Amino acid sequence: MNIIISVLIMTAISGFIGILLTFAKNTIGNYGFQEIKINDEKAIKVEGGQSLLDALQEEKIYIPSACGGKGNCGYCKVKVLEGGGELLSTEMGYINEEEKKQNFRLACQCKVRNSMKIEIPKELLDIKEFNGVVTSIDKVTDNIKHIIIKLNNSEKIIFKPGQYIQFIAPKYKGCNEEVQRAYSIASSPLDNNMIELIIGHVKEGLCSTYIHNYLKEGDKVRFTGPFGDFYYQDNERDMIMIAAGTGMAPILSILKMMKETGIKRKAKFFFGAKTEDDLFFLEELKNIENEMFDFEFVPSLSRVSDEDEWEGRRGRVTACIRELVENGDNKEAYLCGSPRMIDAIVKELIAKGIDEKLIYYDKF
Repeated sequence: MNIIISVLIMTAISGFIGILLTFAKNTIGNYGFQEIKINDEKAIKVEGGQSLLDALQEEKIYIPSACGGKGNCGYCKVKVLEGGGELLSTEMGYINEEEKKQNFRLACQCKVRNSMKIEIPKELLDIKEFNGVVTSIDKVTDNIKHIIIKLNNSEKIIFKPGQYIQFIAPKYKGCNEEVQRAYSIASSPLDNNMIELIIGHVKEGLCSTYIHNYLKEGDKVRFTGPFGDFYYQDNERDMIMIAAGTGMAPILSILKMMKETGIKRKAKFFFGAKTEDDLFFLEELKNIENEMFDFEFVPSLSRVSDEDEWEGRRGRVTACIRELVENGDNKEAYLCGSPRMIDAIVKELIAKGIDEKLIYYDKF
């Protein structure tokens, strides 16, 4: 008898909890459809309750988000002039005091609970989703793959050398949702019916794991873009380029464009790696070195011993800057790599007399 009573009580409690959850879903969490007004020009109706990033993406308005909306890159900043609520603690580390005054928010953290009024750069309204087919996958180091994607039919992607796309990985074993991550374009903007990507495998990285373990030649893929304010600046200054690992991608895009268009500027590319096994595209860079106006490629290895036969530069690229860059007169710099590496290099370049405003970088 006691067992029956216990079962009835548990059933009643479970049913009550179910009713409460249904009520919460249909009332507390139901924000209906809300209007988002963009740049005082365009209004869209979206389902409430979701993030502003997701709401805009459903309407084919693609805001950059290198982390795929996880709240840890700070790329998806938009001005929320009305309806965004209070700034969240998850946004604090990415929104500075000046940006707070201008009503910037992280679109991935800001929820659509009311009608909203926002401002985004006009160029983002031109961002598209592209479809293509993987035509080549080459393993260039133990941890890096070179991917070539041909766009469907007569589609063309117009981008500035140095910009990036956001690759969309589908659901796969171990990942039950679509994910997207940012990858710099390594190809020349003159080859606008295809893109090349240089992608490293990040441990437990959902998108890079898909690319390294599941993506095959012939697979259909999707991506959005182009994004980014790191790109080639057209002037006559000497160029210092610095990268490590997959940071080579945007620099390679810039170099290919310069070679193909016959730009006559002095350029030097310092590339940091641990060992010789981490170097790649040496033949291609040698060809660029031979064909460009005044270009030098300087790889430097940080983990080689006296017994190794390596005859090139040794040490970190910061040492190369310290030793090989005489002064910053008439120079600008392009950096791509980890925040820690870039912060250290920026200090070295400023010490050499390069104006901080002429130091362009892409941290990842």
